[in-house]
Amino acid sequence: MRGPAWPVAALLLGYPLWWALGFGGLSVVVLAVPMAVILWRRRPVRVPRGFGLWVLLIACYLLSGLMLGEMPPGTYGELAAGRLIGYAMRLALYVSALILLLYVGNLTERELPQLRLVRMLGVLFLTAVAGGLLGVLAPGFSFTSPLELVLPDWIAAHPFVQNLVHPTAGQTQKVLGHALPRPEAPFEWANAWGGNLSVLLIWFVVGWWVYGSRRRRVLAVAAVAVAAVPIVYSLNRGLWIALGLAGVYLVLRVGGRTRTALCAGAAAAALAFALSPLAPLVAQRLDSPHSNDIRAFTVAATVEATRHSPLIGYGNTRRALGSHRSVTTGKTAWCPGCGHPPLGSDGQLWLLLISQGVTGAVLYAAFFAGAIRRHWGDRSPIGLAGVLVMCLVLFYMLIYDGLVTPLSLYAISFALLWRNSP
Repeated sequence: MRGPAWPVAALLLGYPLWWALGFGGLSVVVLAVPMAVILWRRRPVRVPRGFGLWVLLIACYLLSGLMLGEMPPGTYGELAAGRLIGYAMRLALYVSALILLLYVGNLTERELPQLRLVRMLGVLFLTAVAGGLLGVLAPGFSFTSPLELVLPDWIAAHPFVQNLVHPTAGQTQKVLGHALPRPEAPFEWANAWGGNLSVLLIWFVVGWWVYGSRRRRVLAVAAVAVAAVPIVYSLNRGLWIALGLAGVYLVLRVGGRTRTALCAGAAAAALAFALSPLAPLVAQRLDSPHSNDIRAFTVAATVEATRHSPLIGYGNTRRALGSHRSVTTGKTAWCPGCGHPPLGSDGQLWLLLISQGVTGAVLYAAFFAGAIRRHWGDRSPIGLAGVLVMCLVLFYMLIYDGLVTPLSLYAISFALLWRNSP
């Protein structure tokens, strides 16, 4: 694509290539550089309402860096390169998301029409569906990316970095008591795939159904039907709940024939799903809430740690002493169930609390909640979709990490709402 919209097209349409190169979610950091240069040359730059909240969020994160060497009670570990790398990467993602938001918001309708941007997100949805199918059919597929090859071993081997730079199709986990694949391609982990797919699905429906020709609508129905397979095999309860909430939101916010058609379509889809071989898998997952104990432990430990630095947090995640099953930490031959994720890994809210304290959590939530309040009256398809995404952002705070690829999609969705304002 020519013109100033090329970085946005490179991010969304070129994402499979970024993923194969090992950049994936970090592609926004790379593309934020030319975006910032172009914005500087286009001065003055318009900013949306709520802009100051995100600036304060970044300032708060910078301040929290003073606590990187501190350890709250009940945690262990020393200040090392891994903690500094994680802090720097998260800071880069927060800054890049702001640049992306400003860049998209400052492009004119002629330079990047709203519908074209929405349909770019729709193409990424199709990419995510293809990646999901790959994760279901070949969950062990992975390869060493070019970026991974050039990184020093001590950086590339860090678990957080490894998730970002090493492309994988899926994770095989014993969620139901036996090994089953959970798709994650082309994103960084399975939960990111679920959250991203729900956001992209919203924009796909707008671009390919609401504003689509008859041919596009037929393709849209087929694509959503195919997407049901990796959605179910993801075993992602958060994704399933979010899709249900999205349906309720639309029924409440639309009226007349649209509401009737939506209810009829939802009923038909539910019946078709109930009669399909996918339904028993959902029932098994709902009967196997094995991850609840893990989440309860890490959330409680995160809240307890935050009490000792409630305003600015600790700059990054920490490891807790023990786990939900044992006072020891780490997997051993006699205790394969021991060990747990870092504190703050069970949702953006908990990550913000441990890394930036209550201040960071309030600023983040206020930024997206403000967008809901300001644009609630916009009942255009883009307005309804954008507000729905902002609602899902707040819901996902409780269960999903909102950094890396999700944050880029949130920023673009925010920009779409901003551009849609009169």
